[in-house]
Amino acid sequence: MNVLVIGRGGREHSIVMKLSESNLIDNLFVAPGNAGMESVATCVPINETEIEKLIHFAQDNEIGLTVVGPENPLLEGIANGFHEVGLSVFAPSKEAALIEGSKSFAKELMKKYKIPTASYETFTDANKAKAYIIEKGAPIVIKADGLAAGKGVVVAETTEQAFQAIDDMLISKAFSEAGAKVVIEEFLAGNEFSLMAFVHGEHVYPMIPARDHKRAFDHDEGPNTGGMGAYAPVPDITDEVIQYATKEILQKAASGLVTEGRSFTGILYAGLIMTEAGPKVIEFNARFGDPETQVVLPLLKNDLLQVFLDVLDGKNPELTWEEQSCLGVVLASEGYPGPYQKNTPLPALAGESFVVYAGVNKTETAFVSNGGRVLLVGAKRTSLEDAGKLVYSTLPPNEELKGFFYRTDIGKLKEDTLK
Repeated sequence: MNVLVIGRGGREHSIVMKLSESNLIDNLFVAPGNAGMESVATCVPINETEIEKLIHFAQDNEIGLTVVGPENPLLEGIANGFHEVGLSVFAPSKEAALIEGSKSFAKELMKKYKIPTASYETFTDANKAKAYIIEKGAPIVIKADGLAAGKGVVVAETTEQAFQAIDDMLISKAFSEAGAKVVIEEFLAGNEFSLMAFVHGEHVYPMIPARDHKRAFDHDEGPNTGGMGAYAPVPDITDEVIQYATKEILQKAASGLVTEGRSFTGILYAGLIMTEAGPKVIEFNARFGDPETQVVLPLLKNDLLQVFLDVLDGKNPELTWEEQSCLGVVLASEGYPGPYQKNTPLPALAGESFVVYAGVNKTETAFVSNGGRVLLVGAKRTSLEDAGKLVYSTLPPNEELKGFFYRTDIGKLKEDTLK
């Protein structure tokens, strides 16, 4: 079979790396991909949202299955377009992907189908939003309703910070249309984790849990990012919690979408927080998480293509996992998630770790940066601690890096985590 993966980041490189292990694949393509993927797939110079061009490519190259990585083409209806011409695609329709595309839609779905989440209200008027904030008090969470590249969430510790977030989103239009409506939620205390599942209609097959680190700097300080590192599985999340989250959150969401006439096929991602009352939903995504995918897929024993095909056929893929831990640390461009420079030569990385490329280009002589999150260095070992040691032994010290930085505490559990 010929297979096409759509996307250009670390998540897609990880998907491509896993698919490249399959004996069922004749030709593996990625559009547009990046220079770091060229050793495992053929890069095709078509952007993720050029849906008509992607459809023509799939037809011309007899693509048997297309897998969509990022969220933007999902919400522009790429799966709908592929289905209309009879092409097989592992991705949700535009209608189903709204669970990620609109936070207010997701919250309404959770309310209707009794999925545990934070209490909330939705606003388009800044004054009404601020009155609600005064009523509820801080800490409080402000979210842009639409897609904001993982940056449209502010955890406001003071009323002033909450007001500033409202001004940024509703008045200054910092996230343009994505922030024209805001969701204001109660602040939930607890440890976060991510639970992804392969989904087809009513059928839900959960993966192992992962935890990513969103803040830019050590000790969870600094601005929110797309993710500075991750690890899987998560020692403080028990099998019982996973079973509960699968039944009460993922299954209810999948069944709810079927009932709403928005049947979901693809990867349903639940960003969860472990509260005293059990796991609750922070957000849903309609695709593989980034960087969680980079530490979950390396632990999957199954042939990933066979998993996709089984799920599409309504069969249980019988997921099996390695009895190991996987940890990954993101190397980011200096200044990220704010402005940063491109075309900086990448540092030398030596060791037994694996490297997943995200924001990179290639010159005649070397790889150079081409994004905020540049690459992820990952490792699998019998313990989380050993995996972390191996990753950090591969990375040069931060003070020796020119134009890059990384967090030094990925995988370190807070003292209260296991209480």
